[in-house]
Amino acid sequence: MLYQFEFRRYQRKFAPPLTTNHGIWEHRNSIILRLTDARGRVGWGEIAPISWFGSETLKQALDFCRQLSGKITSEAIFAIPDDLPACQFGFESALERVGEKMTNLPTLTYSGLLPAGEAAIHVWQSLWEQGYRTFKWKIGVEAVAKELEVFNLLIRSLPNSAKLRLDANGGLSYEEAELWLETCDKFKAQIEFIEQPLPVGDLAGMLRLSECYQSAIALDESVATLKQLESCFQQGWRGIFVIKVAIAGSPSRLRQFCQQHQLDLVFSSVFETAIGRQAALQLAAELSPQNRAVGFGTNHFFAPEKSNWLQSLWNEF
Repeated sequence: MLYQFEFRRYQRKFAPPLTTNHGIWEHRNSIILRLTDARGRVGWGEIAPISWFGSETLKQALDFCRQLSGKITSEAIFAIPDDLPACQFGFESALERVGEKMTNLPTLTYSGLLPAGEAAIHVWQSLWEQGYRTFKWKIGVEAVAKELEVFNLLIRSLPNSAKLRLDANGGLSYEEAELWLETCDKFKAQIEFIEQPLPVGDLAGMLRLSECYQSAIALDESVATLKQLESCFQQGWRGIFVIKVAIAGSPSRLRQFCQQHQLDLVFSSVFETAIGRQAALQLAAELSPQNRAVGFGTNHFFAPEKSNWLQSLWNEF
């Protein structure tokens, strides 16, 4: 089936900027898609690449959209190459929603993202009051000794019922990862897992660490795309997989793989708009284990979007 295709580039500003091991992130750029079928029914999608995480660049995604000349078939959508995983997600999710209205988000438990460094100590309480009981804190940003000091203050300030995830974004050395895991083993009741302690290329190191410590390890950057997910599974990883749906690739193929292998999954945001967020959360609701919060507690990093933001974006052109 042939669809009319339009797209708009969209940018939001982080407030304040987000600090990770990859650097400081000030703006979130994405592409909003609109597919229209022969009956005039519309489906919305979003392409939200993070090139330093393993997806295509924003420029590559824009180039792909421009060369379509305003038309695309369903067959072409399912043939989008694997080196454009954010495009695969955006177009497939738009196709799935042609003729559907934006619905309420599924009922899920959310993890709230804390700022890096000491600021986390002052932020968690407001998120707790909003209902969050699981938190994620970025590590590998400052010197390990400094972060361990802050960690001890943070973990002791959290209620005993809270769960904390530590996200290194692949920024630790093997020795630093050992130090963190030794520390986490002392707080087993509160530490849910440490996320991507070592760089993407060191799966063997993370497999060794997972055998030496009681604290759980989750892969994130190592499984950014479906192709990487399949590879790590084939190489023997049976721990936790963090899935960033909006850059993982084809939702239909991702669904099939996860259902086939019954993986321990945590679904996570890439700071999408409401369009990408809804598509990602619908898939998360299908596939998430009931005992793990989804990592979509990120809206507090942006100013609230106006109710007519999508209409305004389309009318600008």
